[in-house]
Formats: sequence, structure tokens, C-alpha cells
Amino acid sequence: MSSIRTAHGRLPVVHPLAVALCALLPLAATAQETPASKDPVALDALQVTAQRRVENAKDVPVAITAIQGEKLDVLGSGADDIRFLSARVPSLNIESSYGRAFPRFYIRGLGNTDFDLNASQPVSLVYDDVVQESPLLKGFPLFDLAGVEVLRGPQGTLFGRNTPAGVVKFDSARPSQDADGYMKVSYGSYDTWNVQGAYGGPLTSRWSARVSALYQRRDNYVDNTVANAPSSGFEGYDEAAGRVQFLYEGDAFEGLFNLHKRKLNGTARLFRANILQPGSNALVENFDRDKVSTDGLNFSELETWGGSARLQWNLGSVTLHSITGYETAESLNHGDIDGGYGAAFLGAGNSGPGVIPFASESADGLPHHRQWTQEFRVESNEWGRFDWQAGVFYFDEDVTIDSFNYDSLTPGNPQTGHAVQQQRNKAWAAFASGDFDVTDRFKLRAGVRYTQDKKDFTASVLQAVPFGTPVSGPYLANTDVDDVSWDLSGVYQLTDNINAYARVAKGFRAPSIQGRLAFGGVTQADSEKVISYEAGIKADLFDRRARLGFNVFRYTVDGQQLIAVGGTNNTATLLNADKTLGQGFELDLEAYLTDNVLLTLGSSYNDTEIKDRDLAVAVCGGGCTISDPTTVIGGATYALVNGNPLPQAPKWIHNLTLRAGFPVNDASELYVYTDWAYRSPVNFFLYQSPEFRSRTSLEGGLRVGYNWNYGQYDVAVFGRNLTNQTRVVGAIDFNNLTGFLNEPRTYGVEFTAKF
Repeated sequence: MSSIRTAHGRLPVVHPLAVALCALLPLAATAQETPASKDPVALDALQVTAQRRVENAKDVPVAITAIQGEKLDVLGSGADDIRFLSARVPSLNIESSYGRAFPRFYIRGLGNTDFDLNASQPVSLVYDDVVQESPLLKGFPLFDLAGVEVLRGPQGTLFGRNTPAGVVKFDSARPSQDADGYMKVSYGSYDTWNVQGAYGGPLTSRWSARVSALYQRRDNYVDNTVANAPSSGFEGYDEAAGRVQFLYEGDAFEGLFNLHKRKLNGTARLFRANILQPGSNALVENFDRDKVSTDGLNFSELETWGGSARLQWNLGSVTLHSITGYETAESLNHGDIDGGYGAAFLGAGNSGPGVIPFASESADGLPHHRQWTQEFRVESNEWGRFDWQAGVFYFDEDVTIDSFNYDSLTPGNPQTGHAVQQQRNKAWAAFASGDFDVTDRFKLRAGVRYTQDKKDFTASVLQAVPFGTPVSGPYLANTDVDDVSWDLSGVYQLTDNINAYARVAKGFRAPSIQGRLAFGGVTQADSEKVISYEAGIKADLFDRRARLGFNVFRYTVDGQQLIAVGGTNNTATLLNADKTLGQGFELDLEAYLTDNVLLTLGSSYNDTEIKDRDLAVAVCGGGCTISDPTTVIGGATYALVNGNPLPQAPKWIHNLTLRAGFPVNDASELYVYTDWAYRSPVNFFLYQSPEFRSRTSLEGGLRVGYNWNYGQYDVAVFGRNLTNQTRVVGAIDFNNLTGFLNEPRTYGVEFTAKF
């Protein structure tokens, strides 16, 4: 089978915002000409740990965006979950069909729309140096952090096998011998509370500790119009998290110990039946986001906890690191998949909204999960022109997944199906990385990592779904692969303040196995491999009043793992595409326009394309319009997706923050902080359909506040999604035109005290 490719060339085009960004540089230059005060305003050096060492970001040959301090606090002021970072960083998109429990990350268009609880993602989350492999571990709340780093492009040498798209790295605020802490309380619309705080300080001359805690809640604000339904309200949550750390600092030994826990109770993702107009992505007329009509039960329960021990010994010429991590999770998410009530075969007036061909209500649970990781790493200490690090890594994960089906049409919503999956994943790796000062201005870096990955999988149908797979099993599958990842880069110091770099890297994602057995079987996707090329500049400008990062990139994915979700056959199928191409550019700019006005700008262009003439996926089963060529296989219609962009891959992302301060005296200030994020349309699935393609999104926030006593106290009012923009951000494919929405407009007041 074949299709005709009609796409034009894929080179980036000039965008109006890019012109605007260039125009801002002279403004920063003008600002620098303003007469200096006694203490000229300048940006602090940006220290990052992208290469497992503390370095100036300007010297690291990786595209990095760091979010720290006030900016991180402002973006999270609405008590939103980790998805508030979406589009706030170039090339970063985050979405979820589980709500707060299961975020899915995409960098440069590479991600995974798979909703299975053992799904792997090409974006790795590393929290306090411990990888969070399970999707249910990736949504740990953001509080009391030293900062967030987003590393774009393959990071397999130092961070492991499932990092072909990049890494999102979180670092908690560490204990120290200096006593300090904070308390933050906010209250907003929908009876939303966000309470968090931390305190740390010395225990002895060697030991220190820090305790951090968070509590967030929101009332249900969406009402169910179906009388006597199992769930009467939706979109509320009640969440608590805590972390305690102990730090020992000896003469040649340091030990940092971490215990953390999260508990979430609330509603699962709210699916809304037939909210899209056929033939377009516009919402139906008279749509009301505060009401829904559904007959299914809806709830989300998640509990995770874990701990780590990060030890290091200074042995003189080298330092030995040991990082031990343990994570466990338990969850159950239950939702009405069809998003409506009743079914069409019950007769007129007994179902809706719109056509509900059949009822679908399900739950996915994680009754058992545990993850062990261990890394030993040796790094050189000031070896002159040559520095290096090398180590070994071990990963062991054991997970059990329950999948249930329910009858929404029978009082009590009785269980009508049960399948179970079990997977054991073991992997180990050996790696080495080094950098060499060829000259005073030119540095070469290179690294290599060998990985062996093994999965053993079993699945069984314990209770058959009506018209689905009968009681059967166990179905067995296994994978055993090895691979070598590597990177090579160079950094050249053009001037004392401007560096140019180039990087080529190979990434690897281990095979995946999935058993969605209710209406299908076990499917498997082989390893995917990425080759990425990147070049850019990093600069401190105008006496460090501005910081600029710009890069261009191109990558090729061989055998990309994809998921075909839903369709007329109501299955989720793993598959591999022959090739995927991606290219684009990214820009980060931070600048003091005046001594009291700070601007940040980010922009990215990502052009992705699936290259596989024979790749076909089932078309939608709920009345959408297919834009792709189609073919018939086994009597069923399939869409040919060659030439399509990757799902959830926006071509354009732009973001802006602007902070203006108005000093009242030496110790106090009034300020205004605004932030905006733009995202271009994305396809929700592999095939193209006008209904299942999002509209453009532009969301903004505003914070107006007053701080005093040299920033020790702060009171502010804030608003998120100021324009109250309503956007469909994801969909369910197989039954009807069902979608789910972005967060609504919220506003509130916040008080912060630092001590």
C-alpha cells in the first residue's frame, strides 16, 4: 500500500514573534546605556547540573531551560499540578487523560500518548537524582524546589535508556547549617486552597535536616445533570505531599537522605461526550463547561512514597558517588469513558448528549508497584585539562495492573470485566563521559553508555467483558535487548561572554509490551533509536543584564514506538514506525529592560513527520472526519499516516513573562508579574481529523503584589487563564466525539512568609 505525499518542504519559516524577539535586543542595549546605580543590576550566573556536575549553563553543550525561584512560584500559584509547566518552556508539552495522576511529557514533539499504566515515555523525569519510570510517579507535586531543568535532546549517556527526547530534572531545596524556611497560604476560586511550607536547619555541627509539606484542595465545580447518578460533581481534588531530608557533612564524606510521600483523592479526568461539532474542532453551541451529563462512577485515588540515599566520598583525586532509590505506588482511577449517559439502543430520550452508541465505563488500578535503582559513579577532581566520570547503573521494577469494566446501564454499575497484567523490568548499564580542554577556548566532550534491558510480561482475562475477549491466559511475552548510546560535542568560546556549541547524540528507548485484553490482545513495540544533531549559541549580554540561548536541531528516529488508540475496533495497539523526522529551533531570552523590569521570552519551532508508507491505523469509531488516505484491511477501514506530524506535537510554542517592580523604600516594593504561553494546534491521534485537532491556545496569568522587610513577607492577588479560554486538550476515540478540557480561569489571594 502507498500514499501520495503532498507536504511541502519542512524548513522553518520566519515567524512574526521571531522578528519581535530580535527587535528586543536593541531595547536591552538601550537599557544598558542608562546611568548605572551603585550596584548595577545583573543576572546571576545560571548554575545547572545537566552533566551531573554543577556548571555554568553557558558552558554546557545541551539545550537547557531552567525555571527557578519566583517564576516557578508564580506559575504554580493556582494550585495546578505539574502540567502548569506545559508550553512554559520551549518545545515542552504536557497533557494527561488521567488528570493530576498521570502526566505525559513531550519534548521536540517526541512523547507517548499511551495511557497504559506500564507505558514508557521518551522523556525521563529525574527527581533528586532518582529516575521516576512509572507514569504514576511523574506527577509528584512541585514545592520547595531549588529549581527545574529541562534538557532537550537525547540524554542517554548520563541519564539512561528512556531519554531519547530529553530529561526534566527536579532538585529539592537541600538542608543546610543555615536555618531557614517559608510558609505559603493561598485561597482562590472554586474553594481552592494551596498551603505549603518548609523549615530546615542544623541538628548538630555535622547533621542538618529539612521538612517540606504541601496541601492542595479544590471543590467539585462541574455539576452532573443526570439525576441519581453515581457521581454528582467533578474536577475537585484533595492532595497532600511531604518530604523530609537529612544531610550529613563530614570532612571527606557527605550523605543526603530523602523520604517523600504523596496522597491524592479526587475525580478522574472528566470525559465529555459529543462536545465537538462534526467536521470541525469548534465546541458545540451552548456548551457549558460547568455542567456534564454522565452515568458512570468517577474517582481517582493515588498514593506514592519513596526514599533515597545519595552518598559521596572525596578520595582526593576522585569522588565516589552512590545513589540508591526506592519508589512505590498504588492507584485506582475510575471513569465514564463514553462521557455521556445511556445508549442509543435504549430508544429516544434515553441517552445523550448526542449519540452514545454504547456505554463504556472502566477503571485501571495499580495494586502493586515497586522500583529499585542503584548507581555508582566516579568523577575526577580537578585533573587539569581532562575531566571524566564513569559508573554503573541498575534498575529493577515490578508492577501489577488491574483493568476493570463496568455496566453503566444497570443500577449499582456492577463490574463486568477484569484483566490483569504483570511486568518485571530489569536493566543495567555501564557508562563513561569525559571532557578535554583542547585549547583555552575550545572544549570537547564525549560519552558512551552500554545498556541491557529485559522485560518479562504476563496477562490474563479473569472476567470476560460482554462481546469482548473470553476468560483466557496467561499470555506471555518477553524482551531482552542491549544497546549503546553516545554523544559527542564541542564548545568554543567566541568571546568572554559568548559560546558556540555543536552536539550529536544517539538515544535509545527499550521495547514496550502492552496487554489491553478486554477487546484485544498483547502487542509489542521494538526498541527505538534516535540520532540528533544540534548547534547553538549561549551568551551573557550587556554586562550580564541579558542572557540568550539559541539552537537549531534535526533528529531521525528509527523504529519509533507509537500507540494506535481506540478506533472502530476499540483497542490500543503498540507499533513501530520506520522513521520519524524532526527539525526546528529554540530560543531562550532573559533580560533586564530596566533595573526594575525583567523580561523572559521563549520560543520554539518543531516540525515532525512520520515516514512510513505502510503504516496504517484504525479510523475513529465515533463519527469523526478522516483527512488521510484510507485502505481496507480485513474488511475494516484504516488510515495511512505517512507524512503526518506526531500527536501532541505543536509546531510553535511561545512564552513570555514580564516583571515590573516599583520600590516603595529600600525594604519594600509593589510589583506586577504577568506570564503568557502560546501553543499552536496539535493532532490528538496518529491520523488526521479536524475534530481531533486542537485549536490554538493562548493562556495568561497575572500577579499583583507587595513585599516588605526585604522580601521576607509577600501578599498578592493572582489570576490564571485570565481570558477564561476553553480548549479541548485531548480526546477519546472509538465511541463518539468525546473530549476533555484545559483548566478554567481561577483567581485568588496569597500570603508568603520567609524565615
